[in-house]
Amino acid sequence: MKRFSPVLTLFVIFIFGGISLIAQTENKPPTAKKTAKTTQIHGEQLNDDYFWLREKSSQEVISYLEAENVYTYAVMKPTEAFQAALYKEMLARIKETDANVPYREGDYFYYSRTEQGKQYPIYARKRGGLDAKEEITIDLNEIGKGQKFTALGSYSVTDDGNLLAYSIDSTGFREYVLFIKDLRTGQLLSDNIGKVNKAFWANDNKTLFYVTEDAAKRAYRVYRHTLGEDKEKDALVYEEKDELFNVSATRTRSKAYILIGSESFTSTEYSYIPADRPAEAARLMLPREANHEYYPDHHGQLFYIRTNDVGKTFRLVSAPVADPQKKNWKEVLPLRKSVMLEDTDFFANFYVTSERENGLPKLRITEMQSGKAHYLEFPEPVYAAQVNQNKEFETTKLRFNYQSLVTPGSIFDYDMKTRKRELLKQTPVLGGYDAARYQSERIYATATDGTKIPISLVYKKDLKRDGTRPMLLQGYGSYGYPYPISFSASRLSLLDRGVIVAIAHIRGGGEMGKEWHDQGKMMSKKNTFTDFINAAEFLVEEKYTDKDRLVIMGGSAGGLLMGAVTNMRPDLFKAVVSQVPFVDVINTMLDASLPLTVGEYQEWGNPNEKAAYEYMKSYSPYDNIAAKNYPAILVETSLNDSQVMYWEPAKYVAKLRAMKTDDNVLLLKTNMGAGHGGASGRYDYLKETAFTYAFILGQMGVTK
Repeated sequence: MKRFSPVLTLFVIFIFGGISLIAQTENKPPTAKKTAKTTQIHGEQLNDDYFWLREKSSQEVISYLEAENVYTYAVMKPTEAFQAALYKEMLARIKETDANVPYREGDYFYYSRTEQGKQYPIYARKRGGLDAKEEITIDLNEIGKGQKFTALGSYSVTDDGNLLAYSIDSTGFREYVLFIKDLRTGQLLSDNIGKVNKAFWANDNKTLFYVTEDAAKRAYRVYRHTLGEDKEKDALVYEEKDELFNVSATRTRSKAYILIGSESFTSTEYSYIPADRPAEAARLMLPREANHEYYPDHHGQLFYIRTNDVGKTFRLVSAPVADPQKKNWKEVLPLRKSVMLEDTDFFANFYVTSERENGLPKLRITEMQSGKAHYLEFPEPVYAAQVNQNKEFETTKLRFNYQSLVTPGSIFDYDMKTRKRELLKQTPVLGGYDAARYQSERIYATATDGTKIPISLVYKKDLKRDGTRPMLLQGYGSYGYPYPISFSASRLSLLDRGVIVAIAHIRGGGEMGKEWHDQGKMMSKKNTFTDFINAAEFLVEEKYTDKDRLVIMGGSAGGLLMGAVTNMRPDLFKAVVSQVPFVDVINTMLDASLPLTVGEYQEWGNPNEKAAYEYMKSYSPYDNIAAKNYPAILVETSLNDSQVMYWEPAKYVAKLRAMKTDDNVLLLKTNMGAGHGGASGRYDYLKETAFTYAFILGQMGVTK
């Protein structure tokens, strides 16, 4: 990507504590042309002057995005030394040559490792034990040669260990092409299946199930492929015609069944096939019902089903494999209104439930025979814990991850029988990292309606609440997803410069259970935005920071959050970082041909319905830009993003440039060869982070 063009002979005075530009006339930001595009809906005319930016194949569009990049890099050029310093210190914390903890599957131990100077991981295995000879299964560095982007999708090995089915995305648009490799010879087989959403093997080592997508990237079909046969002979196992539903498929840990799920945001339906008889027709487990979600697992002669049939926080029931209809259900774990039952994992003699209570994850271990249960204990007030790679059914060992805002990612094996845990690896943080120098805590703001909003904080110790500390406040608040409480070695570059990093666990997310999600979606979506504003106000009032030192950041649906709260309270924030932001809500949700749109009617609403349209339009960031002062804003996107199309942030910036009345900097940075998550290479990703941090710290008045 071109970082700076000599065409722009920029004369810049860069003043931190804000970015001020004194530039020659030709160095003004690019101005997007206006081309009228109108849509008639619900008796009114919807105007969009920047609709033309959707034309990805147009050289005029590409030139505009490149011009925005040139301007962005020109504005940020005085920070290049700072960016380099940030990158160097972030890189210095990473053990560049390292390996993940191996997990067992069949006769092999599988792992990935990295080598210094290489962008991507190398996937490998050893047969029989960790002292055996290494066998490389995939080297993404070799696959990614000459590519701007490389990402691994499916990775499935036959039970006999001979064949690997894997898929590669080389654009960032989540278009994964499937390959089958003979691990005995290292050669790719001639089976040409093409683009898949997911692929995995049945028990016979020759039957492959794979999921495909429709034109709007909705997973909708499951096929069965027999090794060596032409793709045209592949059997269509399942097709979902309702556009509200997405298809998933997997094999149970017991290796007894293949489960095919069809899921919307509010309803599910599952079918099953014996994994040792893959040619059999799929059998329906339970017909779909409105507002009923159920998720099956398998053990012995029973399916165990996580269901919300009697309450939103889910309960666990069992059902005989021979006839799993509702009349045969038996309750195993009752509904607990204060505990969200998020997932289940079944093993030969134990099962594990992943739960959430009071905003924190919990892992509950139950012995199958006796029914006796206990919880794993965790030492910190704010943390993340989740089940890790557990491929084996016949085991007493549970592998799980633990981390917090101050504790690096840690992999444990927990013996469910003896209750002993073993730390297998904690991600190394080089350079003398000492967790005791940092503090993590959880506090609560009060929303306008009296709801308590959790806020997680991390900062360097010896905090004085006098309003002088800069703060980065983050949030998401959609889809019922809890904001992850994860460790970040890169974030130390902020903490060590005195920045407090805060996470507002606002409604619309899943931190406090399903009700928390419901109170921040559809016709209650504005709670998400007002919660965030209330959290920011609380942090200022309690003198954790000051609004002149408060920078906010969010991505994807969190970018919607950024756009909405910036429109609502532009005076409250010093600067905003909006990453791959979903900001053009109305136009996107009116276009059923786009990925995600139809399925997400149950998250945002359907604007073809007048009430939903009017409510969505009242908060849609693009539609509510006004002629007023805005804080400094950095918008980051990727040209090949399939989840939030690049044109949403591009249109948002173009309209904001035309309407805002301040002189604060507004930057659009587009990665021209990546997708929703940004750069795929680990070094490139760190450079992107250094760029973002340089902007954030500059707005806070920190220059080195």
